[in-house]
Amino acid sequence: MRYRARVEYDGTDFAGFQVNPGKRTVQGVLEDALVRLGDGQHRRVDGAGRTDAGVHATGQVIAFSWDGRHTATELGKALERVLPADVAVHDLRQAPDGFHPRFAARYREYRYTVWNGPPSPLRERTALGVRVPLDTAAMARAGSAFIGRHDFRAFGASDRSPVRTVMAVRVRRQGRLVTIDVRADSFLRGQVRRMVALLVEVGLGKMDDTAVRSALAGAGPAFKGTAVPAKGLCLRRVAFGRPVGSDMNGEHEER
Repeated sequence: MRYRARVEYDGTDFAGFQVNPGKRTVQGVLEDALVRLGDGQHRRVDGAGRTDAGVHATGQVIAFSWDGRHTATELGKALERVLPADVAVHDLRQAPDGFHPRFAARYREYRYTVWNGPPSPLRERTALGVRVPLDTAAMARAGSAFIGRHDFRAFGASDRSPVRTVMAVRVRRQGRLVTIDVRADSFLRGQVRRMVALLVEVGLGKMDDTAVRSALAGAGPAFKGTAVPAKGLCLRRVAFGRPVGSDMNGEHEER
């Protein structure tokens, strides 16, 4: 039987989502947990996004096949007991045969968090600390240039098909907390972190809002390939099926 679930994790101590021999990964931890709960047989866990080392998630989606005796509810509770404290599985339920979240996803949404204030060890565990005030209005104007279907090779790792469709970029401030949400059909490796690096430069007044268009049209890596730290990035949502709304705050994004 095929199952799917939403997974939350603190990526600080992980070498990314995807299995990497000799290193601790989210996929590896999940697969080890299923081995412990089953008959010792290895079961592959498929993810919707291959988050990099240090990247967090509240809305990663996984799928796996299971032929044990547990019901979905029992299996979810059993996973809770064996998973480490920095990984949690939510909303475990049956999925259609052959369901693969990476290929079925309609879009993914990431959030990058900036703490725009004095040093804060707790906040900056999962956020980039920036001491100088950021001009979030300028960042929002610059971010709008990313929206649409573009060749993003200047903002990501080499890929045979670097064209991606960015559906929305939203920059918001709540007190000293600045968030940058980016929604796209898919992303190149490192794309969001490099996009945010440029937007932070705009927010600091070191670049204007034309920098994004220039970078997209350039032949080389944007901003010399600079990327913000992984600790501020979180995979918040993966949507499937047909859309029921376009609000980035929406909780129900699929049918």
